[in-house]
Amino acid sequence: MEKLNIYNRYDIKISDDKLGKAINNVLSERNLDYVFTKDEAIKLEDSFEKALGVEYLPGQFDQRRQGVIDTLNLVLDEHIDCKTATIYEFSDISDDDLKRIESYLINPVDSHKIDIKNMPESLDVEREKNLDNIIYDGFINYSDEEISRFLENKSLAMDFADLKMVMDYFKKENRDPNETEIKILDTYWSDHCRHTTFNTSLDIEFETKSLLDKAIKKSFDKYMEMRKELNIKNPIILMSFGIILSKYMKSRNEFDDLEISSEINACSVYVKVRVEKDGKEELEDYLLMFKNETHNHPTEIEPFGGASTCLGGAIRDPLSGRSYVYQAMRITGAGNILEKVDDTIEGKLPQRKITKLAAKGYSSYGNQIGLATGFVKEIFHEGYKAKRMECGAVIAAAPKEDVKRMGAKPGDVVLLIGGRTGRDGIGGATGSSKSHKVSSIKTESAQVQKGNAPEERKLQRLFRRSEVSRLIKKCNDFGVGGVSVAIGEIFNGMDIDLSRVKLKYEGLKPSEIAISESQERMAVVIDKKYIKEFEQYCLEENVESSLVGKVTYTNRMRMFYKDLKIADISYDFINTNGADRKAKVLVVSEYIPKKIIKKMILKSFMKKYLT
Repeated sequence: MEKLNIYNRYDIKISDDKLGKAINNVLSERNLDYVFTKDEAIKLEDSFEKALGVEYLPGQFDQRRQGVIDTLNLVLDEHIDCKTATIYEFSDISDDDLKRIESYLINPVDSHKIDIKNMPESLDVEREKNLDNIIYDGFINYSDEEISRFLENKSLAMDFADLKMVMDYFKKENRDPNETEIKILDTYWSDHCRHTTFNTSLDIEFETKSLLDKAIKKSFDKYMEMRKELNIKNPIILMSFGIILSKYMKSRNEFDDLEISSEINACSVYVKVRVEKDGKEELEDYLLMFKNETHNHPTEIEPFGGASTCLGGAIRDPLSGRSYVYQAMRITGAGNILEKVDDTIEGKLPQRKITKLAAKGYSSYGNQIGLATGFVKEIFHEGYKAKRMECGAVIAAAPKEDVKRMGAKPGDVVLLIGGRTGRDGIGGATGSSKSHKVSSIKTESAQVQKGNAPEERKLQRLFRRSEVSRLIKKCNDFGVGGVSVAIGEIFNGMDIDLSRVKLKYEGLKPSEIAISESQERMAVVIDKKYIKEFEQYCLEENVESSLVGKVTYTNRMRMFYKDLKIADISYDFINTNGADRKAKVLVVSEYIPKKIIKKMILKSFMKKYLT
């Protein structure tokens, strides 16, 4: 290829007299960029030998577009709107080569090809409110065959036993469920939310042939001794292996610095911090918080957004705990990034594209929010070709006296603050909790959230104000499950008005508003007498807020769109977490003959002492 030019295209709604100011102050760097406008731009595009135009799919959050709008609103006294695209101009290459380039550049999960000759006449799009909320007539009388078909047709993350429970519940309610209620339960009961795999009851048997078998069995026997000492009667599950030691140490008062509260936003411990006051150094009580996040599935299908929101999600948890994140780390796993693109597994993105765009996404978010990543480790192994690993972790701190863990009570209100709600992130919890097919890369487009780091930076600034954080009784970040989980799990009694949720664009159905995982949002619980004061603080930090929920005595999650009831489910049923899971397990180590072990030891010895 002899020529490649890349153009950032903006279709912008702006008055002629403001266009020059917009170009010189926001859209271009005068000493670096060539700028083509109006007829000049049309003439340029007509002259291309071969070209490709790429644009985000409708409904996908476009940070470049948002950045233009936000910045121009600061420098111009005019309402601005725009669309963005990227245009690639090539030399006269073959159609086959152009198709190969197109398949590499365009990820069908979030973007599509556009006709660059077809200029939009207007950016005004009329979207009517969509209040569809389908009722599944006859659901409570489904046969087993119909339940199985419903599971497959709706592509649910729950299984047959779960859906059978749902049917029995709505039989008692004497009505059929609607699509929002099914989606809420599917989200709450997904592996992502309830950790189905880690909470499955295990019937365990052990092989005891090798030394490693015996060592594993010995560790398990220690685990059983701890359970007996702690008088744990619950079934054996994988989750208990992970937490048994902390429970054991806590029972011996070895965790006196651990903060215990109903807010499980991040691991939180008490520490003493040296601070300077009036020229003197003093020790002050602080909370130190740790949090890690894995975004394996999102980064696999949309690398830039998946990796950026891996870091954004990790930040958001301790941030919702009213602490300031100041350090991060990143560990990733990928296949061979030097592999030929043509050898990519069908239905997947090339490993080099995933790896490069994920690195850009993570660093983009970190740079924009101002967070240093002090440790980065990339692991390359064929095993990660099946599913990428994308792990981010953060550490944060806050003065103890600024963090109030008061909990919610009936009469309190819930404010939704921060970013608006869009289609990005719809079904993320269920999407990452089920198996995927070749077609998933095209059908799961809405599941990956799009990060907006400047919005989260504003939330950081808001929460660092002592007078703000001390008004918050409880806070949940909006991640998995969106409104239904972030607000729904605050208290076992909640009325939510979906019509008050601010949207990125009109046309979202109630069920979409309920489960969208759009980023950079918080649900804060405050006493209703402080509504005006809290809203004023948000205004000062340029953070949008809206009163969307009320804490009630009902023991039910009720969602409304103004006067229209959208969902009504008992918390007793939601909190069952669906059907119980049981599994038989045979624990066996990989058998390695003694001859090979001796060779391995000898090789290790020679490498250490004889090289």
